[in-house]
Amino acid sequence: MKIFVDFFPLFLFFLAFKLGGIYVATAVAIAASLLQVVWSRYRHGRFETMYLIQFAIIAVFGGLTLVLHNDTFIRWKPTILYWTFAAVFLGSQLAGRRTASEVLLNKQVSMPPRIWRIYNLSWVLFFLLMGVLNLYFAFYYGLHESKAARLETWVNMKVWGSAVLSLVFGAGQVLFLAKHMDQPAAQVQKED
Repeated sequence: MKIFVDFFPLFLFFLAFKLGGIYVATAVAIAASLLQVVWSRYRHGRFETMYLIQFAIIAVFGGLTLVLHNDTFIRWKPTILYWTFAAVFLGSQLAGRRTASEVLLNKQVSMPPRIWRIYNLSWVLFFLLMGVLNLYFAFYYGLHESKAARLETWVNMKVWGSAVLSLVFGAGQVLFLAKHMDQPAAQVQKED
């Protein structure tokens, strides 16, 4: 269910783009992201930080897209989001007692701090790469094509490419974590 909620605004954005274009899709994405925040609050009794960050970024960049009638802002939005997550994860690694990934998963997985840092850094690199990939498809891919064709390619990559890459990367992370899920706490402390 969570994976559906996580990708809900993205898929609605895609459908709205196909039916009504980039400006309709942007408005739908803002509304869907707000719905995601409200649903999380209703369902869990608290706001989920990731959804709040996503909503803030889509509200600002999507809002600028709609008010200025310029799709450049919405095309920057995924990169800003990915790089914000990269900064949060890297910041937790440099300044925090625990990494962001450890805070998110420490109830499910016990690992030595060194392994948490490696795991966390892999997410930082993934988010940085996804941001760069978005910029490439948003502004540099297919420069010989029409603006409409380039926008279509970017939307397809944003929705399907990022979803597939995220799922593949996430599956790799699950495999990495799997070997640490059954370790007793005493063994984890020994490995420090």
